[in-house]
Amino acid sequence: MGEYEPKIEVRFPETIQAAKDSSVKLECFALGNPVPDISWRRLDGNLLPGKVKYSKSKAILEIPNFQQEDEGGYECTAGNLRGKNIAKGHLIFYAPPEWEQKIQNTYLSIYDSLFWECKASGKPNPCYTWLKNGEHLNPEERIQIENGTLIITMLNVSDSGVYQCAAENKYQTIYANAELKVLASAPNFFRNPIKKISVVQVGGDIAIECKPSAFPRATISWKRETESLRQSQRVFLMEDGSLKIYNVSRSDAGSYTCIATNQFGVAKSTGSLVVKERTVIIVPPSKMDVTVGESIVLPCQVSHDPSMEVVFVWSFNGDIIDLKKGVSHFERIGGESVGDLMIRNIQLNHSGKYMCIVQTTLEILSAVADIIVRGPPGPPKDVKVEHISSTTSQLSWRPGPDNNSPIQIFTIQTRTPFSLGWQAVSTVPEILNGKTYNATVVGLSPWVEYEFRVVAGNSIGIGEPSKPSELLRTKASVPVVPPTNINGGGGSRSELIVTWESIPEELQNGEGFGYIVMFRPVGSTTWTKERVVSVESSKYIYRNESIIPLSPFEVKVGVYNNIGEGSLSTVSIVYSGEDEPQLAPRGTSVQSVSASEMEVSWNAIDWNRNTGRVLGYEVLYWTDDSKESMIGKIRVSGNVTTKNITGLKANTVYFASVRAYNTAGTGPSSAPVNVTTKKSPPSQPPANIAWKLTNSKLCLNWEHVKTMENESEVLGYKILYRQNRQSQTHILETNNTSAELLVPFEEDYLIEIRTVSDGGDGSSSEEIRIPKMSSLSSRGIHVLEPSSHFHFLSIAIVIFTVLLSIHLYAE
Repeated sequence: MGEYEPKIEVRFPETIQAAKDSSVKLECFALGNPVPDISWRRLDGNLLPGKVKYSKSKAILEIPNFQQEDEGGYECTAGNLRGKNIAKGHLIFYAPPEWEQKIQNTYLSIYDSLFWECKASGKPNPCYTWLKNGEHLNPEERIQIENGTLIITMLNVSDSGVYQCAAENKYQTIYANAELKVLASAPNFFRNPIKKISVVQVGGDIAIECKPSAFPRATISWKRETESLRQSQRVFLMEDGSLKIYNVSRSDAGSYTCIATNQFGVAKSTGSLVVKERTVIIVPPSKMDVTVGESIVLPCQVSHDPSMEVVFVWSFNGDIIDLKKGVSHFERIGGESVGDLMIRNIQLNHSGKYMCIVQTTLEILSAVADIIVRGPPGPPKDVKVEHISSTTSQLSWRPGPDNNSPIQIFTIQTRTPFSLGWQAVSTVPEILNGKTYNATVVGLSPWVEYEFRVVAGNSIGIGEPSKPSELLRTKASVPVVPPTNINGGGGSRSELIVTWESIPEELQNGEGFGYIVMFRPVGSTTWTKERVVSVESSKYIYRNESIIPLSPFEVKVGVYNNIGEGSLSTVSIVYSGEDEPQLAPRGTSVQSVSASEMEVSWNAIDWNRNTGRVLGYEVLYWTDDSKESMIGKIRVSGNVTTKNITGLKANTVYFASVRAYNTAGTGPSSAPVNVTTKKSPPSQPPANIAWKLTNSKLCLNWEHVKTMENESEVLGYKILYRQNRQSQTHILETNNTSAELLVPFEEDYLIEIRTVSDGGDGSSSEEIRIPKMSSLSSRGIHVLEPSSHFHFLSIAIVIFTVLLSIHLYAE
């Protein structure tokens, strides 16, 4: 079949009635070759609403939720290359009635007028009828009906009933119902009696309401006590029946009665008016300038009626201060009429507006004061390094808050990896006043990383520092600080050793740092110059076989880096290395001093440059079974020719030899000599110690100590005694087993006894306490304090001695 123009086979009607909120579908099916395209439009030129929907081929147009504005003509066009065809139709909107305004239940007094109005929408527009108790209501002399309006004048009780407003068009009828009650009664105060007690302050205004229930409305009159009230300049009877009194005075206090009257009766209600004194803030808070950290009191004192409770509330910048918090800067102090606010340790954030609010049951009063807290400045901002050289840096910054006190001075601080924290630096200008926001820092070290910060100060103090600037390195420069403590010497023959204190990194001034060592023999004019490339080096060794041992050299050390050579140190004299001593000491001998000590002696070496310098001697000692690693070594410096060696084993053979030493090392050892240390001192302490005291003479007795086979024989005894409260110890030596001491017994004495032998002092006895004379018997009876090792015979001897002394004293 060939091509042909579109033909609309199914089309929508020319007129279509559509209900409100319904969904309308228009069909337009067309045949043609090629297949025709379908399009839709409104005949009135308006755009199709956005809510429309199409089928896949656009042959069906759907308009959901149909409304008044969707009414009108619509056109469908089917077209292809051969032509087009058109279908038209008109959509007519209709709607049943819907209420826009209903009537409501109403209660009116007899003789009042009723006005009711009901409104409904719909298309076509609805018409209205009224019904009472289900019967049509017709207009009368008192009844007016116009569309949706009902007016009834001079109501009476018979007008009460259920009324209906009916709205109707050709599609539907709807009804709105309401009840009318016409009331007729005498006045009463059952629901709204006069307030029993009304309270007002002197000078204030008050309205006493009188709202009785009465139908028709009652006529209102007032009495004060027993007298009728008349209107005056201060007393007004309001239209609603209330009594208004202006500028109340004490004399206005009393009872007030409202009288309500209508044709059905009279009713009364009485209340009392109480007049209170006014509350006045007599000491309000005032503006204050304070320094951070201080404590202040904001006063707030009032005068008020004694019968009224006063509540004080404080606010800060509009927010109520919670005084019940556990930890706070704020505290309320004062009594019933005083609401002072104490602010402890005031801070910068406490600057602002403070309000004292005084509350009573009748009124609220307030007083405001501004508090300005002055403190050190806040941290400066935006610290920037504008330019940096090897020793200077140009900085800029912006001031921080002055905290209510003008900034007077700025200080610049620096920090490096080598500094202990932040350090103040010199600047140009030297003094940075509060209006200076840039400066040049001087005296910096080259090739060092620096951070900068700025601190502001005012009359209150120094503030917090700014944030650090970015980390920047100064430019490199020739090093200027030479090494110090030039020294050296020692080492081996043909060596010159030079030492110095290395230069710290912060003084190296650049990369490629090293040392220059210059030296020459004393008397020579030619310097030898060497470079040491290691940064950490503090030592240089020069080797040359022609160097004479222990010969003096002039030495100086300098520094350099990639920029160039820096300063040299002053000249120091350093000696070359020397030979070890060539001679062994002669005349070496050794003798035992005790069980743990021996004395080694030798003859000093008469040395010269050829035999090697002697700085001192080294004593070596060992036993037969000693390993080489266990050989003891002790050095003495100078011309010392004896040395006591302690800490030895008792009754043991020791060997000893001596050799000289200097900076090059040690010389040959002397021939070994040997000695046997003495036996150990007695291990048993003196036992069975007895004492007696006569005036200031103290007699002591003890048993002789018997030694073991491997212990030294007892040669005697040592008595060690001291006063109880003193540290100085006195010693008495004796060959006997008894001793007498003359001691002034002003306080207690402490006594020990030990043995003396070739091997040294033996073990001490237990410490004995001798009481002072005043604590002894008035008859001077000797006191015995045996040791814990007393045997029976010793006890018997001592008892006999005491009894004999008592007998002699009695004669």
